Amino acid sequence: MAKDKTAYVCSNCGQESTKWIGKCPSCGQWNTFKEIRIAADTGTMAAQSAAQSVRTARGSSNQPMRLRDIPNRDEARIDTHDGELNRVLGGGLVPGSIILLGGEPGIGKSTLTLQTILNMPEKQILYVSGEESAHQLKMRAERIGKQMPSFSHDNLLILTETSLEAIFAHIREVKPELVIVDSIQTIATEDVDSSPGSLSQVRECASALLRFAKSSGVPVVLIGHITKEGSLAGPKILEHIVDAVIQFEGDQHHIYRILRSIKNRFGSTSELGIYEMQHNGLRQVSNPSELLLAQHQEDLSGIAISSAIEGLRPFLVETQALVSSAAYGTPQRSATGFDQRRLNMLLAVLEKRVGFKLMQKDVFLNIAGGLRVTDLAMDLSVIAAVLSSNVDTPIESGWCMAGEVGLSGEVRPVSRIEQRIAEAEKLGFNHIIIPKYNMQGLAHRHFQIELHPVRKVEEALRALFG
Repeated sequence: MAKDKTAYVCSNCGQESTKWIGKCPSCGQWNTFKEIRIAADTGTMAAQSAAQSVRTARGSSNQPMRLRDIPNRDEARIDTHDGELNRVLGGGLVPGSIILLGGEPGIGKSTLTLQTILNMPEKQILYVSGEESAHQLKMRAERIGKQMPSFSHDNLLILTETSLEAIFAHIREVKPELVIVDSIQTIATEDVDSSPGSLSQVRECASALLRFAKSSGVPVVLIGHITKEGSLAGPKILEHIVDAVIQFEGDQHHIYRILRSIKNRFGSTSELGIYEMQHNGLRQVSNPSELLLAQHQEDLSGIAISSAIEGLRPFLVETQALVSSAAYGTPQRSATGFDQRRLNMLLAVLEKRVGFKLMQKDVFLNIAGGLRVTDLAMDLSVIAAVLSSNVDTPIESGWCMAGEVGLSGEVRPVSRIEQRIAEAEKLGFNHIIIPKYNMQGLAHRHFQIELHPVRKVEEALRALFG
């Protein structure tokens, strides 16, 4: 029998030590080392036993292979029957992968997960819930699955359990094709003598589930909590060991939810999916441009439309700006959904290169729809919206723009200009301002929308305001 061991772990960063230390050498915090008891590594044995049981049922086993003997083909992904989720994951779930889904409390993580697996009747799925009872999950499933033809399938198994060893025991019996753990902070193993949700418990449980996923080929989805600062709760190693980290964002007081990939070993990290929260679950938004553009009955100043791209998806987004005289001595600069430092840079370009005095003006910027955009092609619309509000002159309807602004006032080229133009044309816009350099590859193309190539910010403002 292996003897139990004692270790000291920093409760702030997870740094380990064989003895107690007053100051953590990793994060510099004082009095954060806590004593924990490490029992015999039964979690590893349980994970290996569960993985071996699943592999035996499938008739497969792990054997060493030469690199040249490994077949050169893409792994068949598991379709989740959710276009937005498949896009964020890079095409679907990869067998043997482990996914971490995080988000604010009540944002809809469990709803999204339950809604997705209800649409997969062809898979044997084990849903492990450590937070909710089986009756609560039944009520939510009935609310979500009223309009689903596959709601009555019998391949979804609910397990309310918080013991990691008990979970692996049920996995050996059920032999699922997909495992959901809601949430990883509620699972505890007997190997670690600490409460569920502690750094050591989260690390050991996630490591055991990782070993099971890689050994058996069964994908595992972990639902995780986040801290008040917005980062994922638990040790940083939790984000390192998983294959993909997906953040579910949005304001609880708004109906739109954004699914964003922070880390993805099997796809792009800049993809996003957009959902609309309804009384019977989350609805996929296939065309976000129509939701991000407000339909105004009259022209208003301070509004500009930009053609942005996040990942592989182009969409049009509305930029709103308000410029007013500073009520107090120091002017305010506020940005919602846009980088604050980049806004300050663009205001400096407007003042230095274009000649508009904004030193004594309050500037407020907002990206409509609650979306946070990092595309540099938004620069031109930010400057246009600020100037439109400053002179109180609306931009004519039917105009949109895309371009990065440099420190000298030049309009720099942007990537994938054809997709931006096609999206604006599809939504009925008549004019689009683009960088002059991007015209090199568009000379032979014929668009219904009129192109306005510009080299400097002054040319763009002259085209908008005359």
